[in-house]
Amino acid sequence: MQQQLLIVTGKGGVGKSAVAAALAIEAARRGRKVLAIGMVEKRGLAAHLGVETLTYEIGEVRPGIFAMGIERPAALDEYLRIVLRVPKLSRIGPVARAFDALASAAPGIRETVTMGKVLFETRTNNWDLVVADAPPSGAIGSHIRAPKTVSELVGAGKVREQTKWMSDLMADRTRTGLVMVTLAEELPTIETAETLDWIANEELISVAEVITNRILEPLGAKVPVDVSSPMGAAAALHDGIFHEQQKWLAELPGRGRALPYLFGVTGPVEVAERLADVLEPR
Repeated sequence: MQQQLLIVTGKGGVGKSAVAAALAIEAARRGRKVLAIGMVEKRGLAAHLGVETLTYEIGEVRPGIFAMGIERPAALDEYLRIVLRVPKLSRIGPVARAFDALASAAPGIRETVTMGKVLFETRTNNWDLVVADAPPSGAIGSHIRAPKTVSELVGAGKVREQTKWMSDLMADRTRTGLVMVTLAEELPTIETAETLDWIANEELISVAEVITNRILEPLGAKVPVDVSSPMGAAAALHDGIFHEQQKWLAELPGRGRALPYLFGVTGPVEVAERLADVLEPR
């Protein structure tokens, strides 16, 4: 994947934050300057990058990887200063209250501000790669469509101009791609297929890859006849899960790379590092 912006989404619980961190780590290992962004929920990405939290201030969290978490009032304040030339406000509280009032009245405003920061950082060309740990697939549609929604509400002016370049950048398959993370299980597979159908119909962004997480390798040995022993029960369980996963993998549209189930790995940093090992091009 050579796009400049990767937006990583997936059903809750599939490991999208781990995959987002792994993509950032793998790119940094190849000498790329990476910005990792937590768009809504920031704790998962922070943990996998080995830091306690992510703030709106961009900081280097490991060699070659910079990170931040989006705070909508701060993003709106930045937009007002850069685009509309409004002086920086000394207190963010009034901006937060005004933003909540505006977002309640105008659909798509919250999502546009969030997505706008991601796209703005991509547009600066300060980064070789921007990896956005996006909202789950159930909510990603409103974020992807937000610039178009606002553009349809606004007839002309600077806001219309801003949403136009945002939509254009997202639609540029050479610069932006959506990474779908899923599991070889029934509900994640169904939700992934529905999301991919929506993306294909809306034509707002291109899918860079569908990554299936936590895949078991074949057992490599015959399952013992006696499954009452701990070893036999474990072998039977492994074999059963493996075949169930193969069934759902066959149903998964647009399947790309598969990431292994990491037995005995409990630390989020180690998980991201191990997944980055698998993502390295051979």
